[in-house]
Amino acid sequence: MSNKRPNVLIMMADDHRSQAIAAHGDLTVKTPNMDRLIREGTTFTSNWHTGSYSPAVCIPTRAALHTGTNVYQASLHKDYRCRYHPSIGTINPDRVTLGQTFRQQGYHTHFIGKWHNDKTSFNRSFCDGAQIFFGGMSDHYAVNAYDYDPTGLYDESAAHITPKHSTELFTDAALDFLNHHDADKPFYLNVAFTSPHDPRQSPQAYQDMYPVSQMPLPENFQQHPFDQGHNRIRDEELASFPRDEAEIRQHISDYYAIITHQDHHMGLILDALEKRGELENTLIVYTADHGLAVGQHGLMGKQNMYEHSVRVPLILRGPGVPQGLQSHALTQTPDLYPTLIDLLGLQCPETVTANSLVPVMQGEPSSRSHQFSLYFEMQRSVCDGRYKLIRYYTQTNSEIDESQGCDKIQLFDLQNDPLEIRDLSKEPQSLPILTSLAQALQTQMDQYDDALKNVPILI
Repeated sequence: MSNKRPNVLIMMADDHRSQAIAAHGDLTVKTPNMDRLIREGTTFTSNWHTGSYSPAVCIPTRAALHTGTNVYQASLHKDYRCRYHPSIGTINPDRVTLGQTFRQQGYHTHFIGKWHNDKTSFNRSFCDGAQIFFGGMSDHYAVNAYDYDPTGLYDESAAHITPKHSTELFTDAALDFLNHHDADKPFYLNVAFTSPHDPRQSPQAYQDMYPVSQMPLPENFQQHPFDQGHNRIRDEELASFPRDEAEIRQHISDYYAIITHQDHHMGLILDALEKRGELENTLIVYTADHGLAVGQHGLMGKQNMYEHSVRVPLILRGPGVPQGLQSHALTQTPDLYPTLIDLLGLQCPETVTANSLVPVMQGEPSSRSHQFSLYFEMQRSVCDGRYKLIRYYTQTNSEIDESQGCDKIQLFDLQNDPLEIRDLSKEPQSLPILTSLAQALQTQMDQYDDALKNVPILI
């Protein structure tokens, strides 16, 4: 093996909540390759995404990851009240993307799978790619994909459909890249799966692994007791109202099956790296854009602030990464950008505002005292590591008509109530905790949230 700098491989899922990994405590799902990465590397078990101004939560959360910033800084679109803004997926051109940084510092940057942001930002980030999908979702057996276009136009006539499951399609492209790239040049390979997003299709053998009748209902399964905002959005209409236990078990079965199918193909990519003698010289990351409810709290989607939807896998393995570390530090997905740059000893752009997690991996406390996330102007959440405040607001823009939201507060003790079943907000002894979290939330909102500046947190 040459003495080149370490490679970087990011494998990213769509809709995979952090808790749905066996090594993270899920007793039903089978994820041997994710478990291997956790065993051989470091997992940040409390990692959050930073929020969304779009029902397609993946658009801004991916922009935030690729820019190392929060969602407000990452995108040209800054009005949380406008769902159909023309630049909703456009990454702020003033932000240097992760791919740009690698490209400028000598890496071959190659992308496979789902991008879901603008094409201009894609081409300034990557010099190559295959099976590129610019959409949000599709039939897993009919992905409308592109070859890399150096002009950046990606005319619709150039798209093609291969009758192969998306996970297999993207994995085959990754294996082809690994088998043919110049071994003397370091690479940044980003493989962005469209799984486990619905329609949750997987080969029959994987479906058979999860008999519907044996799927346990989550302990926090219920009919959601209030209008959290967008309670009749597309994701929520994937299951009937009121929620039916048998139907939810079917969704859980499908969710686990497609996760296990993806996990198997992640293993093929790891095997290819090992066969080429590059496994130990590659920084490997597994993450996702956001989580998903799949029946928890009576919800189906990710347009909420509960842990199943805001908590995201963040697993690293490779040079400089401690083995077997499970960190509960307060982290957020954009922290990945400066962490990778720090591990590789590269120059980090001044436009990056997130925090390197290298000090955390070396035993230092997190520099972040709170986590923060949002959904439109209707939901805000802040967490200090134990207590979590969710603030709901009535919708202020009639453009979006799924529901109007409400004025409400929830407070959860995640240490004693990780499934967020017992709301403590009305208990008198909670007032000091509420006041502290409200102050932290107000500080965050004042920094970059024009939609809700100076709006009271507590009611």
